[in-house]
Amino acid sequence: MTQDELKALVGQAALQYVEPGQVVGVGTGSTVNKFIEALATIKDRVPGAVSSSEASTARLQALGIPVIAAQDAGELSVYIDGADEIDGQGYMVKGGGAALTREKIVAAQSRRFVCIADESKLVRTLGAFPLPVEVIPMAAAHVARRFAAMGGTARVRVKDGAPLVTDNGQHILDVTGLQIADPLGFESQVNQWPGVVTVGVFAHQKASVCLLGTAAGVRTLTF
Repeated sequence: MTQDELKALVGQAALQYVEPGQVVGVGTGSTVNKFIEALATIKDRVPGAVSSSEASTARLQALGIPVIAAQDAGELSVYIDGADEIDGQGYMVKGGGAALTREKIVAAQSRRFVCIADESKLVRTLGAFPLPVEVIPMAAAHVARRFAAMGGTARVRVKDGAPLVTDNGQHILDVTGLQIADPLGFESQVNQWPGVVTVGVFAHQKASVCLLGTAAGVRTLTF
């Protein structure tokens, strides 16, 4: 089974967590795009979605699913999103698609986080995937030095020859060389550094459930 087929499999499986009549929180990325396609098949059952990125908003609207502003939606029953890494406790690294700040906001206003991913994303310890950190541009060099003191190497993410600009008008540092043994403590620590908008460790907003696409079908992990 191809990776694309695995993504479609978990995207379809996530529909069971969508409550009829309830607004659904929708993440960002290639796996979530498969979920959005699946959601379009039952769009008459949901009043709309809260989106975590401009890209997902465009995709939802193109398929006829109303997009509701986060501040107008109140508490959400479920948020469905992918991950770059997830461990056995449901802690994740996210932000490969540069939408981590809005993703964390929508996750925080949701009662349940359902992570959809293929089995290659399941890891023993977070950190092999470069850790995304959204920063205010003037703080990038200072934050990079803080990571260097931890043994990490931080680089500004570049797109088309210039620093990538997020939907929030900020930059992304991708940090390699870390092993994140205490995700809760690490997230709390880095989020306090001046100039950090959001760190891509999702420990305080961890997954409740993970639907992993495997060659044998969907494996459900509950945390």
